[in-house]
Amino acid sequence: MLLGAFHATAQTEAVPVFKGAVKSGREKIYNDIIKFGINKNLSLPLADSTEENWESAFDDLELINYKEPWVNDKIRMAFDGIENRSIDFQRSLLEMLYALNNKGFIAPVNKLLQQTANAKIFAMCGEYLILCKAVTPQVLAIVKSKSQKMLSDNDEKINTIIACFMTSLSHAQSKRNTALPVKDCLDKKYLRNNVVLYSIQRKNRNYPGIVIVKDGNGNFVRDDNGNIFSVPQLARSIANLPSYLTNGNTPQGIFRMHGFEVSRSQALGPTQNIQLTMPYETSVQHFLNDSSIADTGWTIERYKELLPGSWKKNFSAYETYYASKAGRTEIIAHGTTVDPDFYKGQPYYPHTPTEGCLCTKEIWSAVDGKRTESNQQKLVDAVKKAGGPDGYLIVVEIDDQQKPVSLNEILPYLKASK
Repeated sequence: MLLGAFHATAQTEAVPVFKGAVKSGREKIYNDIIKFGINKNLSLPLADSTEENWESAFDDLELINYKEPWVNDKIRMAFDGIENRSIDFQRSLLEMLYALNNKGFIAPVNKLLQQTANAKIFAMCGEYLILCKAVTPQVLAIVKSKSQKMLSDNDEKINTIIACFMTSLSHAQSKRNTALPVKDCLDKKYLRNNVVLYSIQRKNRNYPGIVIVKDGNGNFVRDDNGNIFSVPQLARSIANLPSYLTNGNTPQGIFRMHGFEVSRSQALGPTQNIQLTMPYETSVQHFLNDSSIADTGWTIERYKELLPGSWKKNFSAYETYYASKAGRTEIIAHGTTVDPDFYKGQPYYPHTPTEGCLCTKEIWSAVDGKRTESNQQKLVDAVKKAGGPDGYLIVVEIDDQQKPVSLNEILPYLKASK
């Protein structure tokens, strides 16, 4: 992506500045993405030596949600001999198709699913077919047979990816309700003595959720007017893939929260972010906040210790556990300097999607680049008010209504949790 063209600088004055937000800068970035990132890279003949150029173009297509008809001709070229392309190229192509909701390539994806020996490519092909509602009985039989053959005796990552994909396929076929009972994690006594953030989302991540904050005594932080504090928060990735896959949506479940940082990524900007880890990213002792634990190896039973009783048998509660076991890392809660106009017309506008993190809205002046609005700063201040960034963050989906989550929907759960 051409996010490296952005220029953000943390200022010593009270109001941070992102100079890349100035109108002329925004326009140049967008034009350069199309001219160089997409048009120039896709004009190169596809060969081993130019795969990275094409992958960069796929990233930029996702970034700005670019859907011009001529791109389909290039995608057809990319699928010509796809079985001989690198795994990175295959993954990038499949991610772009899924991200742009481009359902015109069922046949070549189905062919790749049958040919590949790579678990992640196999799962991505399958998820694309689920997206396209193209899982026929013949495809299902192939998937079940091939998934068993791909399991490995000594590779937990492969086994986790296959297991998560088969669970995703099962849920798509049954369409059963997998929602977690949110009121049970909001209980005043749950995770007592820890600051806890709750990111409450829809199943359809195109719609923003909200984040609320509980202090170590079990009380929810309130604003200056005495109302429960909340700000909208997007848990959707640009790719919109399931959470166990690279660059997928933010997984449900429990994250360990452990401090503030200012990112070096210019796309995240100078506002403090909230650092998070999933189980396999850190030690059992740190995640459970218990230095007395002697064993160092992760097991699902250790993670289960943190779950409310009603969550222990629901696969949705374990998404962070399995996503980290499958290799996902570096999911945090941050602000943004990405141009929201890339996503005009999307249900989440003016929020900007990420590579799988939790993102709050920030607005930067088109005149001088100063930060004019920051829900991220409000969230950081609320966490400080609650006692600081040491505790947990829980992502939970409440239902599949096709609208943003509102605080009024959550208030009855908070009253019931007293």
